[in-house]
Amino acid sequence: VQLVESGGGLVQPGGSLRLSCGASGFSFSSYAMSWYRQAPGKERELVASITNKGGTTNYVDSVKGRFTISRDNAKNTVYLQMNSLKSEDTAVYYCRAYTPGVVYWGQGTQVTVSS
Repeated sequence: VQLVESGGGLVQPGGSLRLSCGASGFSFSSYAMSWYRQAPGKERELVASITNKGGTTNYVDSVKGRFTISRDNAKNTVYLQMNSLKSEDTAVYYCRAYTPGVVYWGQGTQVTVSS
């Protein structure tokens, strides 16, 4: 089983990034997918989630209207489009796959928002 995040990096405030998480080794379309983030000295928090077929999405209040989660089950990939980035979005971003009784995590990708 692998979840591999990519797309992180350094961006200026107000900029955009698109994170990707490629999955392998399990039945991707059977799993709900989420993006979490963890800033230095803070607990890991749920940023966005999407159901297994993509019909329902949810977001933490701080990113609503700026971030969009989506998935392509044909490509076994989940995305996080991040617009209007703020310094407080700086964190390591992790993708997570979930089905009852089973959870998989990726290794994370660093997002730094700074001028």
